[in-house]
Amino acid sequence: MDTTSGIAPRLQDTLAPLLRGPLPVAVTAWDGSRAGPSDGPAVHLRSPDALRRLLWSPGELGAAQAYVTGELEIEGDVGALLDRVREDFAGRGLTGFPTREAIRSLPALVSQAKDLGLLSAPPQPPASQARLRGRVHTLRRDRSAISHHYDLSNDFYALLLEETMAYSCAWFGEGDDLDPGRPLVDAQRAKLDLICRALQLQEGDTLLDVGCGWGSLSLHAAEHYGARVTGVTIAAEQKAYIDEQIAQRGLTDRVSIELRDYREVTGEFDAVGSIEMGEHVGQANYPTYVEALRSRVRPGGHVLIQQMSRRGKAPGGGPFIEAFIAPDMHMRPLGETVEFFESGGLEVRHVRTMREHYVWTVDAWLATFEEHLDELTELVGEEVVRVWRLYLVGGRQAFRDARMGVHQILSRRPEETR
Repeated sequence: MDTTSGIAPRLQDTLAPLLRGPLPVAVTAWDGSRAGPSDGPAVHLRSPDALRRLLWSPGELGAAQAYVTGELEIEGDVGALLDRVREDFAGRGLTGFPTREAIRSLPALVSQAKDLGLLSAPPQPPASQARLRGRVHTLRRDRSAISHHYDLSNDFYALLLEETMAYSCAWFGEGDDLDPGRPLVDAQRAKLDLICRALQLQEGDTLLDVGCGWGSLSLHAAEHYGARVTGVTIAAEQKAYIDEQIAQRGLTDRVSIELRDYREVTGEFDAVGSIEMGEHVGQANYPTYVEALRSRVRPGGHVLIQQMSRRGKAPGGGPFIEAFIAPDMHMRPLGETVEFFESGGLEVRHVRTMREHYVWTVDAWLATFEEHLDELTELVGEEVVRVWRLYLVGGRQAFRDARMGVHQILSRRPEETR
């Protein structure tokens, strides 16, 4: 077949003004035609729906929708392709759409789309894309947002994570103890020890674990530090898993898990931890979240959060993350989070930066993901597996390139004044 004429070359000619140059990667269209560079990663447009999605949702979201449905196939390494496109666009000064070139190119794009039969209703969103209703960060909507991601399947997460089921950045040491090649299970346990020591947990102390996930901190603090732990989650699958672990480990007298929102927690505790949960509460509700942590810890007690940070115009992580992974998520620069804590009546005592550690954590998750690919696909299907490959690869790059960070922030509730 002649691959020098056809859909792909026509696309390259039409998109050149918009992209300020040729295609950054090779493209093979559904008619077999090909355009773009001969080396490096490539994409295969398997269906006109891939272009329909890009027409209706230009940029990251449309491309992600086409990829997860299989209408767009990436030939070669996904990370290499993302790097090539990002570097190429940065070199051309393409920082976002619509650009002036895109606006000027609109008539030609419409004409080309019409010739290709693409001017039709948009394809239905992929089944894996979140569908939330109601006002943002109400109790009901937050439960739906968390359920979308965390109630996927306990078996899925058990295959992806290691035995602690810690779904957060691990700690690979520092100084002479730093070892990026450390087994992930050891690095996760080191992270849990780091948290428990920072909270100064002693035998019999009470700990509130806000957004307890699959119980890694709750179980570790009870087993290794003798704490009496109350964990709260709004993901039913997580609670079911932890309750089973509590029974198996004989911790029914030390750990209790409640299916409860952070705004509904009562009581006073010696220490409070919240690991990578604050990203889900939203900007407007963040003072409420800080007050929930402050009011639950006794005067003189410590609060530790581990939380991701982000600068720029996409505090939710970008269109793909917000649509497929963590709807309604909000991240901010570290300094703004510290200010929230200080304004909320907590004394910030220490901040630990862990960005590189997330790169090594995701490296381990990716290796496990590929190792168990067939089992994961059988559990959740090809589309969800594609979502997760894109999520893990893209997340790793965001931490590698310092577009995202992660920190532990230790604070203390001041003693009551007399």
